[in-house]
Amino acid sequence: MTDTRNTLRSSLRESRQKLSPAQQETASVALFNLLGNQDFFRVAQRIAFYQVADGEIDPRMLLDLALSEGKSCFLPVIEQDNPEFVSFSPYDANTELLPNKWGIAEPPASEVISPTNFDVVFVPLVGFSKDCFRLGMGKGFYDRTFSFKIFNRRSSPLLVGLAHESQLVNSFAVESWDVRLDAVATDKKIYRPDTA
Repeated sequence: MTDTRNTLRSSLRESRQKLSPAQQETASVALFNLLGNQDFFRVAQRIAFYQVADGEIDPRMLLDLALSEGKSCFLPVIEQDNPEFVSFSPYDANTELLPNKWGIAEPPASEVISPTNFDVVFVPLVGFSKDCFRLGMGKGFYDRTFSFKIFNRRSSPLLVGLAHESQLVNSFAVESWDVRLDAVATDKKIYRPDTA
């Protein structure tokens, strides 16, 4: 099962990396236009974003909008004393980011927020299904951090995967530890598991 997931992961990453800068830009604008007016985004006060790597769809315009509206924004950090989980630190226009061991820019892990204290967490992904299961990079950070949502899907925060439409997969094997997202937004539409 792991092999199939890894093969799928590789081909999805490859196709995502082949997107041109212009295609990436168009997708980011479309994502912004789709999500910027969504109720869940408008009412959210504490939002976790991510820094792009590996051809991921870029939520930067949403982050800039959130900051301009005075929302509290956070970015993921992998802490040395808690390396199995993803943590989140505050971010604003003056935050100095430093690359982590994978070369992804992180804010300093000065003040880390509990994963239950967010309204919305935007989650990067490699692939997803219509019923909002996510295929990540395979390290399990997000699944471990938000595992409490497996037992209580309605608990905060709202987990929203962000992806290119091309990352939609008909189906893939789901593991017991996979955390189902509350929604997945692409450059084309928003998928919700309850409507799949």
